[in-house]
Amino acid sequence: MKRTQHCGELRAAHVGQKAILMGWVHARRDLGGIVFIELRDREGNTQVVFDPQHNKPSWELAQSLRSEFVVAVEGFVRKRPEGTQNLKLPTGEVELLVDHLEILNPSETPPFQLDETGSAQANEELRLQYRYLDLRRPSMTKNLKLRHRVAKAARDYFDTNGFLEVETPILFKSTPEGAREYLVPSRVNPGKFYALPQSPQQFKQMLMVAGVDRYFQIAKCFRDEDLRADRQPEFTQIDVELSFITREDMYALMEGLLATVWLAARGEKIPTPFPRMQFLEAMERFGSDKPDTRFGLELVDFTKEFAQSKFKVFRGAVDSGGVVKAINAKGLASVTQGQIETLTETAKSFGAKGLAFIKVEGGEWKSPIVKFFNDEEKKALTEKLKIEEGDLILFGADKRETVWEVLGRLRLIIAEILKKEGKLKVPEDQWNFLWVIDFPLITYNPESKRHVATHHPFTSPVVEDVPLLDREPTKVRGQHYDIVLNGVELGGGSIRIHQPELQKKIFEQVLQIPPEVAQSRFGYMLQAFRYGAPPHGGIALGFDRLCAILCGTPNIRDVIAFPKTAKAVDLMTNSPSEVEPKQLRDLHIKLDVEDAG
Repeated sequence: MKRTQHCGELRAAHVGQKAILMGWVHARRDLGGIVFIELRDREGNTQVVFDPQHNKPSWELAQSLRSEFVVAVEGFVRKRPEGTQNLKLPTGEVELLVDHLEILNPSETPPFQLDETGSAQANEELRLQYRYLDLRRPSMTKNLKLRHRVAKAARDYFDTNGFLEVETPILFKSTPEGAREYLVPSRVNPGKFYALPQSPQQFKQMLMVAGVDRYFQIAKCFRDEDLRADRQPEFTQIDVELSFITREDMYALMEGLLATVWLAARGEKIPTPFPRMQFLEAMERFGSDKPDTRFGLELVDFTKEFAQSKFKVFRGAVDSGGVVKAINAKGLASVTQGQIETLTETAKSFGAKGLAFIKVEGGEWKSPIVKFFNDEEKKALTEKLKIEEGDLILFGADKRETVWEVLGRLRLIIAEILKKEGKLKVPEDQWNFLWVIDFPLITYNPESKRHVATHHPFTSPVVEDVPLLDREPTKVRGQHYDIVLNGVELGGGSIRIHQPELQKKIFEQVLQIPPEVAQSRFGYMLQAFRYGAPPHGGIALGFDRLCAILCGTPNIRDVIAFPKTAKAVDLMTNSPSEVEPKQLRDLHIKLDVEDAG
């Protein structure tokens, strides 16, 4: 038999026609001697009927069918009897009356039901161990289809805009300035290693030097880092680089891409251009460089108001060059002691010494710190925070960066509490895109006691800030830009340095990378820039994260066919695994690992 349609394609227009379907038995029911099978493939489900009065041999064989058997059925399409239609299914008006059944392959009983109920009951480790079964679930199939549509829409968009898709190498060289890398030993070069690329950054810049002009790639990248719901050791990004552009050109290009993707994936039009916000404003207002702007709960500054405060904690923070900020968790004065303790521990985990707060209940401000406030300070708090009955005020008083971090984290936790209590509405179908711009080019790392690149050392400084590189490098703004959606960073990029002397200065003078180290790691780039490198810039979007948002799932593992666990393990193939001693000898490697067992 040769399949004539997928299981999700039959409609009323096919009534009376012969059809051959192939797929998996999703469910089986016996009613009055008649066997009903719900047959499933990736396109949907069709009801299949085995009637002993119509074809007894097929009906007899159907008695042996169980969940996940692979079968082929041949028969005629007919309308379902009146009152039995299932209008929730595209195929719900019709059914297939079977003339012939062939069992292509039986199946053992699956370890969990292959529907949404079964997946909810099965833990994720079990689902990942049997990923080939988990992927049969309609919701997972839907996710993979959406991922395909997003990739195709991106490719078509870039092709229309004159880009070339170029594959860059997977075997690269180690660049330990970034995140931890996966190393690959070289058999033919004993003692030397490749590294799997964290991104195609350096190669795509070389393509600009090569005159490719407009490059993109749906690129596989690797980072050996601790994992979270939105991280994997290997991940995919939409990687872009183009020559002779400004930041404005990049904004328009990527807004066009995302508008195209949203229309292809969800059938929704998103308004452009996206608003922009400077890094400093984002941190001051939201305590985050990827703010969720769908709700308020903004940080409000009271540094001036408490500069002469009798409350030693606030006064001390200001005297030492720090800041005093507060947020109003409106309607959360009913917070429990346990919740306050959790918020306090969270604040401490991000660098705070404690958490000062005020509950506004019964017309009173309840807090041991209120007695230190004068009338002017209370008035300022009331007016700037719009304090009302039932509010909870949380304070941060410390170094500016610490207060940003602490209150920024607490803001998100408070929002979740308020949402659960019905006191804050955050629309899930609202898309608040935002460009965050003007990041600091250089950050001082107190642990290593040296300056480091905020993003990477190839970002070009804002032109008017270049003179500051010699005397105040931390005040130099970079031509970097992040695209943020509802508190999630979709991706980031920058206009690159294309002048060899400026790049050399950043490496050696600002970042204090010894000349021989800079030459060893990036010498070919510095050399390439001497041969007429064009001005260029680029960006990379997290493809897995983008697909997860479009699918409405918080976990990128739900949009990756074969993901790994939080411990970077593939439970289906049981990798990573040990290798044969001969393989290690061929690679000139000797293990020095304690016996784990």
